Amino acid sequence: MKIIFAGTPDFAVPSLQALLDSNYEVCAVYTQPDRPAGRGRHEQISPVKELALRYCIPVIQPLTLKTDEDLELLRSFEADLMVVVAYGMILTDAVLGVPKLGCLNVHGSLLPRWRGAAPIQRALMAGDEKTGVTIMQIVSKLDAGAMFHKEEYVVAPNDTASDLYEKLAELGAIGLCNVLAKMEVGVIPAEPQDESLVTYAEKLTKSEAVIDWKQPANILALKVKGLNAWPVAQTFYQGNVMRIWQAEAIKSETDLEPGIVICTNKNMDVATGKGLLRLHEVQLPGGKRISTQAFLNAHDVDGVTLG
Repeated sequence: MKIIFAGTPDFAVPSLQALLDSNYEVCAVYTQPDRPAGRGRHEQISPVKELALRYCIPVIQPLTLKTDEDLELLRSFEADLMVVVAYGMILTDAVLGVPKLGCLNVHGSLLPRWRGAAPIQRALMAGDEKTGVTIMQIVSKLDAGAMFHKEEYVVAPNDTASDLYEKLAELGAIGLCNVLAKMEVGVIPAEPQDESLVTYAEKLTKSEAVIDWKQPANILALKVKGLNAWPVAQTFYQGNVMRIWQAEAIKSETDLEPGIVICTNKNMDVATGKGLLRLHEVQLPGGKRISTQAFLNAHDVDGVTLG
């Protein structure tokens, strides 16, 4: 089977690696254009491009896939299938019609729950006990195609979005190989999505990072998990942004105003609208991520109000 792969971030790498390790022919890799990144704003290639170059696979980086030239190049590969994993570009009907067998997507949720840009983070922030990946047919409507296969994952108590990102990336590769093996021997059944069960995972924004201490501790704990590693939950300490990387909800009640810090037994707890949020790992501007025990060794915050 001749396959075009389209993907950009780390999440797509295990799926591409699985194809490269198989008997399938990856005839081309599409990825986002190189863009400035980091403090020096140097041009940075995507993780998918880096892997493709190691295997001497042709890499295509169009700004769009809408011009006649773009479509002609896509057709020239004469691919049987296009596999898309976090590519970062909407595919038009013209593109979807090019591969003989259509286009498959590896999506980081159990569809129809969490269609859209940030399914992993939104699942955590909503407190979902189970998530996973769905291998589906791509159609013009966002993440609405029929489903070929799902790989489920039970969310662990300490899982952050960063953890899930890595775990689901690996599960995506497993699910993809499962579907491709079945496609090689014949047509496989596809399950339509139940539109009544659809939820949308809106793109994360930096403005979501600011903690509102009036919210319940359990909601804030989920927010901290879902925003790790971007944009990272944050509050204000003595006029500086304090990023909160790890935290958990504590059932203990308090009459203190939301945002007030309570330090007992080397713990750093913060009063919320309901319950306490125990901070485990924080970061101040210009500093590294450190445990709250290390933070408390250098800062007297008992009774201080955050936010």
